[in-house]
Amino acid sequence: MTVRVGVIGAGWIGKEHIRRLTDTVTGARVTAVTDIDAARAEEAAAPIGARVLPGGAAVVAADDVDAVLVTSWGPTHAEHVLNAIAAGKPVFCEKPLATTAEDCLKIIEAEVAHGRRLVQVGFMRRYDAGYRQMKQVIDSGRIGEPLIVHCAHRNPTVPESYTSGMAALDTAVHEVDVLRWLLDDEIVSTQVITPRPTSKRFEHLKDPQIMLFETAKGVRIDLEVFVNCQYGYDIQCEAVGEEGLVRLPDPAAVGVRTAAQHSTEVLTDWVGRFRDAFDTEFREWIANLAAGNEPTGPSAWDGYAATVITAATVEALESGRVVATDLKPRPAFYGGAA
Repeated sequence: MTVRVGVIGAGWIGKEHIRRLTDTVTGARVTAVTDIDAARAEEAAAPIGARVLPGGAAVVAADDVDAVLVTSWGPTHAEHVLNAIAAGKPVFCEKPLATTAEDCLKIIEAEVAHGRRLVQVGFMRRYDAGYRQMKQVIDSGRIGEPLIVHCAHRNPTVPESYTSGMAALDTAVHEVDVLRWLLDDEIVSTQVITPRPTSKRFEHLKDPQIMLFETAKGVRIDLEVFVNCQYGYDIQCEAVGEEGLVRLPDPAAVGVRTAAQHSTEVLTDWVGRFRDAFDTEFREWIANLAAGNEPTGPSAWDGYAATVITAATVEALESGRVVATDLKPRPAFYGGAA
């Protein structure tokens, strides 16, 4: 079975996923595209023979669309996801699921009422080979119960439009999701410490930031977010357990010995770092849909949790206080207590 996908949003990430579904993933075909910029939609659709439709509602309703991919502007996500659920069509939504907790809860309520999982949220780190190996080690008990997790998320630079709150909402959100998954635990509080700022930042930006999270089981997480580190794109994660530790491997790179130095390359952007993870994410999504199964990736509940936790982290940054996340009880539909 070929899964016919309609794409809402033809910006950079939308075009990248259209390319991925067309050239890399088997069993999928993009049949419809829409974007607020009609010319941009046409540019994305023409090379693959897809139709350009006037809006997200038209894509969801199209007879030649089996599943929906939402890659539009964040504040529009909730509307498109809710329309897809109402139509009974699976929907892959790039993060955020929605920009408010209230809209996330509307999506959860609609999916629970539908009675079957339709929503998957685009947190690709769960599909990275290194993180999956870490997950296997932690779940196996080889390092004992996790006690502490050390993380770093470093970018070489960010544009002037990047704000201090985006360190949580757009950057740390990936750690928030992957750590909840790695530990099978919930983040219950958040705090932000701002050390001496780098002179390489724009004046309005608080950079770096150290985010401190506590989980329901008492695990302490420290996350350094440093978005003007200059030297490259660097993702680090180390979980310390009672009987050992497990560390995320650096991306494979050859060692070069020259001029009395031994060096390895450091990647400079997230595209190269997580390209394989994106490919795996979409292969598994399409394979599940083609088999008639529910999506198995990050759920609407995971999208809700990420939105709530990152909003609490922004509040912690602005207030200087430790902020409780105050998540609602997880519904049994998503594996919570009955």
